[in-house]
Order: sequence, then structure tokens, then C-alpha cells
Amino acid sequence: MTANQKRLAIITGATSGIGEATARKFVRQEINVVGNGRNTDRLAAMEQELGDAFCGVAGDASDEAVLDSLFETALERFGHAADIVVANAGRGLGGTVKDSDLSEFRELLDINVTGTLALLQRAAQRMVTMQEDGFPKSAADILIIGSVVGKHVSPFSAAYSASKFAVHALAESLRRDVGPKGVRVSLIMPGIIISGFQAGANYSDELVDSFHEKFGPLPSCEDIANAMHFVVSQPPHVNVSDLCVRATRQDYP
Repeated sequence: MTANQKRLAIITGATSGIGEATARKFVRQEINVVGNGRNTDRLAAMEQELGDAFCGVAGDASDEAVLDSLFETALERFGHAADIVVANAGRGLGGTVKDSDLSEFRELLDINVTGTLALLQRAAQRMVTMQEDGFPKSAADILIIGSVVGKHVSPFSAAYSASKFAVHALAESLRRDVGPKGVRVSLIMPGIIISGFQAGANYSDELVDSFHEKFGPLPSCEDIANAMHFVVSQPPHVNVSDLCVRATRQDYP
């Protein structure tokens, strides 16, 4: 990457929630974005709104062909490889260990864990090569969206907690592997953030209302996006490896 070249981010799950807020934040901060999501209409609307700095790639983030297309599109559209990859796509699932739906759990693992691993592999392989000549002049960032329940088990979302424990292990393993090669790996652990996540996880309205009552005011997706931008804005030799963002009043998890 040349000195006057804008940074370029790949973001999965970019059509809603934290992913969309991060795409918008990055564009405002003059970081080009290749965003992925399954909602083609939403991607087209974001392309029109954000202009040449944003390019959408439709498809399921657990599909390896879609992941390959993200890296290819970045190179073709912007003329250089992505130096930021945000592994954000995922879903939630409510329920205890004794009550979780096993078929939904398999789907959860496919997108939250297997899909994340596939993206991390592609990012790491490319960025290690990139940083052979780039570090410490330039940064290469892999950001992974975890969760506070990946540290503190939640009984009402046991399967989701298990998937995030796995993601946290992948993040730390990857950091120890590629950090010495000049690639930064950052695990972002949001607390309770109200978005489309709760509906996808089948959380009841009463449970969501209780979050506001117990912990509010709650952080927004934009607050998490601001934290993500802080991470990638550090000098190349500084890695914010673990960042937990909770509501001030959220005592647990």
C-alpha cells in the first residue's frame, strides 16, 4: 500500500446492526469498504447512498465462494488488497442447554464458527504476505466480533455463548500466530446492543424490555463502530487485542 492510498475494509454482515454502522463509520473516515450481506436491496441502497467508497457483494458469509468473491472484488474495484477484514456476520439463538433446538444450533455453528474460521483463514493468508514488506510502515487488521457471553456464560442463550467461546479461541489462536508477522488481530466483545439480533435469536419482548430497565441507556451499534475505528486507527506497532464495550450499568454478563 502506498502512503497516499486509502485503507480498504471487508465487512461481513454489513447490511444491518454493527456491520452496517461500521461500514458507515469507515466510509466517513475515508476507509473504502467492500460489504457483504444477504439483502441485495439493502446493499444496492447503501451503494447509492455511500457512493464509490462502498461496494456490496451479496451472499451468505458461510459460503466459501462468497468469501473468495469479497477479496477478489476488493482488488478489482479498488486496485489493491484489503488491509482490514471485519468478521461480523453471525446470528443469535436463545434457549438453555436442555431446551436448545439442535437443528438451529447446527446452523448457528455453521455461520458463527465455521464461516468465521473460513474468513479468518483467507484474511490471514493474504495479510501475512502483505506484511512481509509492509510492517511496520503499514497496518493490517483482522477484527472479530465476539460477545461478553463468550466470556461469561448466559443460561438463556447457551448455544450462542458456546459459539462465541469458540470464536474467542480462534481469535486468540490467530493473534499468537500472525501477530509476530505484523498482522493485528482484535477481538471486539459487545455487551447488550439492541439491533435486529434479538429478533433473530427469538428473544421475547419482555426480555428485551428488561435489558433497557436493568442496564439502560444501552450502547448503540454506532458506539461499537466507533470502538472499531479506534482499534484500526492505532499505529501499526500497537494492537488493541481485546476490547469489551458494555453499558455503564450492565454489571453482568
